[in-house]
Amino acid sequence: MPKQYSCGFDLGGTKMLCIVMDDKQTIVARKRKKTKGTEGAQAGVIRIADLIRETFADNSLPIEELRSLGIGCPGPVDMDKGVVNVAVNLGWKNISLAAMLEDELDCPVAVLNDVDAGVYGEYSLGAAVGARSVAGIFPGTGIGGGFVYEGQILRGKRSSAMEIGHTKITSSNRTSGLDMTGTLESEASRLAIAAECAKLAYRGEAPNLLRAVGTDIAQIRSKVLAAAIRDGDKAVERIVRQAAQTIGYAVVNLIHMLCPEVIILGGGLVEALHEIYLDEVIRTANKNVLQCYNDMFEIKMAKLGDDAGAMGAAIWGKQRLPANLERIINTPV
Repeated sequence: MPKQYSCGFDLGGTKMLCIVMDDKQTIVARKRKKTKGTEGAQAGVIRIADLIRETFADNSLPIEELRSLGIGCPGPVDMDKGVVNVAVNLGWKNISLAAMLEDELDCPVAVLNDVDAGVYGEYSLGAAVGARSVAGIFPGTGIGGGFVYEGQILRGKRSSAMEIGHTKITSSNRTSGLDMTGTLESEASRLAIAAECAKLAYRGEAPNLLRAVGTDIAQIRSKVLAAAIRDGDKAVERIVRQAAQTIGYAVVNLIHMLCPEVIILGGGLVEALHEIYLDEVIRTANKNVLQCYNDMFEIKMAKLGDDAGAMGAAIWGKQRLPANLERIINTPV
């Protein structure tokens, strides 16, 4: 009997990652490429399909044995219809991604938000295995969130949910591209941290950071921040701790509203600065959560690293196979 493979694709960030999993949910192939920013949807779909074919070919796997594809995309998506509602960094709006990829690859496709995919990966095979409900907060250039409850991804009527980065958290007048100011993203994303640290470098308060990359915000990335702190830039550490504390308040809000059993912290920023982040978030949550919730949650680091989103997408796509087949059959030609 021929083998059957499930494919997971993570389209978030500046790189796209394709993994192939066998029936035992073991990764048997992996390939990564840089994204090209705001290229058109058709060109983007061809690049995605080509990377999937290359991943199979490079590992001597027959593409005909691809049974399902799950793809995690930045921004809100309509999971039932397989439509990307909006992906700002790709320049996409109302793109029927599932249908387009099904035409290219001749297999059922499930589309989900990239952070939802990461949280689902951690729920299925990572730091939250066995939990009833799992929330995830992933700080990066923005801040994404996801929530899994009893095996289902939390969503609304026509869109994925948990856009926690765009919730108001302070009375600050900083903005993250929206009219509403003081959002979690404007206060605690890597971009927000980098902007504050660039000021420190310019004023001479972060000499190690200044020597490493100067005041260019685009170059003040997670590993650069970690190195500056390690080399003794106390002011940089203070900014990072303040951002992590703000994430901690967002965790408190999540606990009070949805009482997740596990809260996962992930993404490159958290991975590079995990000791600071975990310490501040746990301390802030324990100090501010209602006493009745004290023993009802755990805050954990993500376990699967960069593979979380692609793995979660692959598992979700495989589990959604019957529903996706029904959608394909009922879609007008």
